[in-house]
Formats: sequence, structure tokens, C-alpha cells
Amino acid sequence: MVLLFLVGFGAGVTASLLFATLATGQPYSVGLFYLTPLPILLAAIAWNHIAGAIAALTAALILGSFLGGWFALAFMVGIGIPAWLLGYLALLGRTDENGGEIEWYPTGRLVLAGALIAATATAMSIPALGTDIDSYRAALKEAFERVLRAQTDAPTGGPLALPGVQDSQRTLDLLTIVMPPVAAVVSMVTTLANLWLAGRIARISGRLARPWPDLAELRFPPHASLLLAIAVAGTFLPGIAAVVAGLFTATLLMAYALLGFAIAHQVSRRMSARILFLSAMWVGVFTIGWPVLIAAIVGLADSFIDFRARFGAPPRPNT
Repeated sequence: MVLLFLVGFGAGVTASLLFATLATGQPYSVGLFYLTPLPILLAAIAWNHIAGAIAALTAALILGSFLGGWFALAFMVGIGIPAWLLGYLALLGRTDENGGEIEWYPTGRLVLAGALIAATATAMSIPALGTDIDSYRAALKEAFERVLRAQTDAPTGGPLALPGVQDSQRTLDLLTIVMPPVAAVVSMVTTLANLWLAGRIARISGRLARPWPDLAELRFPPHASLLLAIAVAGTFLPGIAAVVAGLFTATLLMAYALLGFAIAHQVSRRMSARILFLSAMWVGVFTIGWPVLIAAIVGLADSFIDFRARFGAPPRPNT
């Protein structure tokens, strides 16, 4: 137990420092900030979930002591609890019916959990801005306006001091609609990326308890499409409910995009020009973005058409 406390404490200190680098305003601080979940996940995966919980609580207490209670709360809701929970699920397992091999928590369910956790964490930040749709969007709009003013060195008073006031107002209105789901997706992707990185580090160090999964074999349970359908239907509700539903819709669509990428990696194993195909796919994703939508459609279609069973190569042994 002493070792778990020491590991958790060290990981918590590291996580708090990574989180606090954002206050420096340096260009590299954003990259370090996105690595904040890594120490917590590493403690949870390489040791156990108790070490991960100690790490999250330690980081929150340190941030609360130096930056205030709101920072501690924001850390726990947005980073600490999501990272700990994913680390806990990653090592969740049960013995099979014959009492032999351990059945580990499926990788597909981990991705879905990451989507649901990120949407929930982002939704929990809504009351800090407003309890109704008008006050929420007004607060968001004011925050974006302050950022735009700072970038243009415009005066803080009076109407928006940017070229083309009407166009700027349209931009602000668009940002208030687009940015909440984008924030949820970014939270999901960065947390899952840190989960992957923590798993790789734990595996290299020999402390990863579960076998490394073949990510190209990623699969979702049948009810996942029902969750997405409910989320999409919720976007037609009035007020804040539609905003919350939009968060879940965005993260679940991103989960299906990851499924689509997994399918592409599996199916391409039969291709002679596999490297060229995958390179073109990922260059397109990072340069123009819209191939993510194609990947999401492929992932959704896989619920009805098992692409890997039809066109894929046999799964490779874990290495």
C-alpha cells in the first residue's frame, strides 16, 4: 500500500505540473497540457486503480491549493475522474466460464466508454456557464469575444472591434454551436491517446497485466448504434437538452470513425499497396479532415455489413 501511495503521489504531482503549464502561455504548454491524463493512466494501468485514484486526488489537491477550488473541480471533472475510470476499465477482467483464461474488458467498449465519459464531463461544465440555453450561449459568446479581442488588440468596451462586425457576430454564433461538441471530441481523443500511450509504456516496462489487443480487430457491441440513435434524436429537443445530446452525438460519431479506421487497417492487410493506402488516408485526415466522416460512415455500416469478415485478412497474433 505504501508503494501505491508513493506511485500515486508522484503521478499526481506530475499531472498537476502538466496541467499548470497552460498558465505559462508558452507554445509548448498546450502539448504538455494534453498529456495531463498520462501519469494518472500510467499509475492505474502499470500498478492498479487505487494508485490512479491517489494520483487524481493528489493533482486536484495541489491545483486547488495553488490555483483555487474551481481549478481543482475542473481538473477532477474534466481529467482526473475520466482518466481514473478508463484506467480502471482497462484492467477490468473476469475468468471465463471454465475458470481458465481471463476475459478482459473489450477494447471496443473502452472506446465507447471514452466517448460517453468525455461527453458527460463536458456536459457537467455547462452549469458553470448557464442554466438555460440563452445564458449558456451568451456566456460562451462573451468568452469567445474576449479571445478575439485579445488577438486583435481591440478595445474591451463598446461593440465588437473587429473588421466586419456583422460577419464577426455570425462567427461568434457559429462558435457557440460548434465548439462544445468539438471540445468533447478533443477530450475523448486525447484521453484515449493517453490511454494507448500509457498502455505502451506499461507493456515495455513489463507491467501491463492484460495482453496487448489487436486494434484493427476493434468491434462495438450491438447496442452502440442504439446509443447513437438516441443521442441524435435528443438533438431535436429544446434548450440545454439539445446541447447535451449534441455532445454525445459528436463523441459517439468519433468512436465510429475510430472503428472505421480500424476496419481500414484490417481490410488493407490484403493490399499490396497497403502502406500507400494508409498513408494517403491519414494524410487526408490530418490535412483536410473530412475523411473522418467517411470513416464514421464505414464504422456505422459495419453494424450491418461485416467488412472484415468479407474483405479482411485473418487477425494477426498479438505482438
